Amino acid sequence: MASTKPLDTIAAIATASGAGGIGVVRVSGPAANSIATGVLGHCPAARYAAYLDFKQANGDLIDRGIAIFYPNPHSYTGEDVLELQAHGGTALMQILLARCIELGARQAEPGEFTRRAYLNDKIDLAQAEAVADVINAATAEAAKSAVRSLSGEFSQRINTLLLKLIDLRMFVEACLDFPEEEIDFITQGRVADKLAAIIVELNSVFAKAKQGSLLREGINVVLVGQPNVGKSSLMNQLAGEEIAIVTSIAGTTRDTIKNAIQINGVPLHVIDTAGLRETDDEVEKFGIERTWRAAQSANIALLLIDAAHGITTTEESILARLPREIRKIWVHNKIDASDQMAQVKEIVQENESTTHIYLSAKTGLGMDLLKIELLKLAGYENNSEGVFMARARHLDALIQVQAHLQLASEQINSAELVAEELRISQEALSSITGEFTPDDLLGEIFSKFCIGK
Repeated sequence: MASTKPLDTIAAIATASGAGGIGVVRVSGPAANSIATGVLGHCPAARYAAYLDFKQANGDLIDRGIAIFYPNPHSYTGEDVLELQAHGGTALMQILLARCIELGARQAEPGEFTRRAYLNDKIDLAQAEAVADVINAATAEAAKSAVRSLSGEFSQRINTLLLKLIDLRMFVEACLDFPEEEIDFITQGRVADKLAAIIVELNSVFAKAKQGSLLREGINVVLVGQPNVGKSSLMNQLAGEEIAIVTSIAGTTRDTIKNAIQINGVPLHVIDTAGLRETDDEVEKFGIERTWRAAQSANIALLLIDAAHGITTTEESILARLPREIRKIWVHNKIDASDQMAQVKEIVQENESTTHIYLSAKTGLGMDLLKIELLKLAGYENNSEGVFMARARHLDALIQVQAHLQLASEQINSAELVAEELRISQEALSSITGEFTPDDLLGEIFSKFCIGK
């Protein structure tokens, strides 16, 4: 990890903005000890919560509160850290922060405490990102997954894979040093079997990371269809409250309505849209244009139709205009009111390319099946044990590793090509935690592999 470690001292209010019962000012850097002396009169004993006066330079009392000093390297940032816990008044926090800056600190930049923790090898990149994910988690499941990543579970799985990959790469590259030998090192070293085992483990990590990404990012779901097919009623059923206005008048919804809900801890960003039809109403036309724009950014489209009428040429034309990559569910609504569907209960019909769900947005019949299908199409499994909070860059890196390991397995008889694919895979995998760089490989080779054998 080649970076210049900072020599200055930073300070910031570590608690949320606004008034609160308790507020915390955090100081990190070499001047933390002297700042403690300036504010408190002396530096408290290491990791001891001391109840002391916080004072101005002229001795005036700022507040009384708890002060804790964490000497390096046993602190969050790996530096000397001082935490001052006072009453959480907005003005009071600013006064206390200003006093710390007066004594030699500077205002911390966004994320700078966590950046210093990374630079001082207290956490890796994946853990650093998980700090923000824990804070911003919108559901209980997302919070659990973020804590797993912050505690290092995700990084441990990545590093375990990385070590196996490096060991295999070292062996293959060593084979290249003996081209004159009449020995099939690739076969004798069971390279194909070891590579297959790494791929299996990688796929397991990817599955958990993908679920964690869903917990973090959520799913964009757009409701589309003709006017008066029950889109707003379905929106209200999914939300569990009256979000959208529901009337018997076609075209009531003239603009997109967004609402965030959750199913089994997975955030869903549901967009109710204006009914799609030919109209001379300028306001309604504007709403229809927004409907098509909303569809462009959706992960899943629910195509609502009246169960009594079925799929008509109008619905087929709507389907044709939707982006191909969007997952689609045909929702046959109003089965409670349809004469033709009077005997139909909640049903899911699936084939290779299409899913049909029959339900009643008015009574709620079939809603549980719809929710299950939404999670299924999104790729989320009900078992959330071991799920890691992951970001797009993590998934991109894992997908890249999958592709290059697959190429390595297809070129297993060429040690040079296998070595190159393993090198690319290692670099992509190490980018997740930031633990290894290409230069690190030389040290690994000379420390673990005796070339003389």
